[in-house]
This record gives sequence, structure tokens and C-alpha cells, in this order.
Amino acid sequence: MDLKLLVTVFTTVFLAEIADKTQVATLLYASEPGNSRFTVFLGAAAALVAASAMAVFAGALVGRWLDPRTVSWIAGAAFIGVGIWVLVTA
Repeated sequence: MDLKLLVTVFTTVFLAEIADKTQVATLLYASEPGNSRFTVFLGAAAALVAASAMAVFAGALVGRWLDPRTVSWIAGAAFIGVGIWVLVTA
């Protein structure tokens, strides 16, 4: 196992998820008095694992056909595009 890669991926995903819509939704579910915090945690954790599995699977497929540098450029352009869209529609 590549420890450097593990730490890099963990740090990147962790920082991207903090204060994200996912965290806000989880916070709202956990704030309901009748909701089990453990159940909310399991549901949120399972959803993140499933979404991550889909991303790894898609990345493996895309990586077979496109150069990693091209994928990075496409992802960067998509993030910038979403940011501009959010600013314009705000």
C-alpha cells in the first residue's frame, strides 16, 4: 500500500467534504431529536463509501482511454464551470 497516496487522498477528500452539502444534510438529520445518531452516521458513511466506489470504478474506466493529464484538465474545467454557474445563478 502506498501510504503517501493514502494520506493524499484522505486529506483531499476530507477537506472537500467539510462544510459540503453532504455534511450539512448529515448535520440536519443528526439534529432531529428522534433520530439515532448512530443510524445517521451509518447511513452517511455508507453513502460516502458507495459514492467513492463509483468514482474509483469510473476513474479506472476513464483512465483506460484518457491520459491522466487530460482527465485533470477536464475535471479542473468542470469545477471552474460549476463555480461560475453558482456565482452567476446566486
